[in-house]
Amino acid sequence: MKFIVSSSTLYKNLQALSGVLSSNNTLPILDDFLFELDGQRLSITASDLETTMKVSIMLENAEESGVVAIPARILLETLKTFADIPITFSINQETLGIEISAGEGKFKLSGHNSEDFPQTPQLEDTTTINIDASILLNAFNKTIFATGTDELRQVMLGVFCEITPEDITFVATDAHKLVKYRRTDTVSDSSASFILPKKPINNLRSILSDDDTKVKIEYNQTNASFIFENVILICRLIDGKYPNYEAVIPIENSKKLIIGRTDLLTSIKRVALFANQSTHQVRFTITGKELLLTSEDLDFSNEAKERLTCNYTGEDIQIGFSSKFLLEMLSNIDTEQVCLELSESNRAGLVLPVDNPNEHEFILMLIMPVMLNQEN
Repeated sequence: MKFIVSSSTLYKNLQALSGVLSSNNTLPILDDFLFELDGQRLSITASDLETTMKVSIMLENAEESGVVAIPARILLETLKTFADIPITFSINQETLGIEISAGEGKFKLSGHNSEDFPQTPQLEDTTTINIDASILLNAFNKTIFATGTDELRQVMLGVFCEITPEDITFVATDAHKLVKYRRTDTVSDSSASFILPKKPINNLRSILSDDDTKVKIEYNQTNASFIFENVILICRLIDGKYPNYEAVIPIENSKKLIIGRTDLLTSIKRVALFANQSTHQVRFTITGKELLLTSEDLDFSNEAKERLTCNYTGEDIQIGFSSKFLLEMLSNIDTEQVCLELSESNRAGLVLPVDNPNEHEFILMLIMPVMLNQEN
């Protein structure tokens, strides 16, 4: 088994695969990349049993098809040091000895038996949907920050995808915040829903291009695959029933505040520096056309106040929010202005974009209030 490949091409593809590798694998073979040479096509696979990712590279110079597992860390670290030069791999299929020739350098290492590498899952009885890479990337970027971290609530550890003949919706929540992202320009012939884990989503975020490249998604009850360009990613879905998120979204909100997104974002950043670093609480006091942001940390005698002009309708209100969550939300909205919809000081608030130029995109963010400290 012998082939010549560009060092930069190989490194770029291995970097994409490296996101699948886990630092605490139970099987030593999962620390390897699986190299499969079939004619002029080189396929490389990485797996952690839950997620499997494969890239394909077309070669100009290749001899003797074969398969070998190559230790990932040493290969990545070696390739990282090269300029863009041709590299020759020579693999002895009997001894699994690997020789890498690059310029004047020669490097030898031992490969492993490919039979120990887990088989790539084969999906059966699948449904297919095609979606632009830019839409998928945007959906993941807008939702993943709201996913949960509590291992006891597995269904909240991923992003819920709901596909209908009318639209496709992505939802993430950790019970303190919720994001609902819907597109009406991507539809399916049938309805389905599944929960994607965070790790494959992050793998995809790092390699998806922000353009109209088509991503083919195939899914069934247990797995989903994403196929685009020279990449195939297959992941196991999170098993379980997603919470009824629609039930927690307040419908009647009599108080509406419209304000410049950047102004609010930078003000919260400043005020949050003086907030209690465990609760991150920032108090919103809205009276007439004025928003007063305040925070305090009694342990260190820290306090901050900042006034902003806003467009507000409704009765005066005082409500507390986690600045950490609000900053994440405002950073993931693209419009110049945002609308904060409120009902009561102990009820969830909604953060919505104002005048979204994309008529096919709908985004709603929900944030639960925090109990206000009693004022001195």
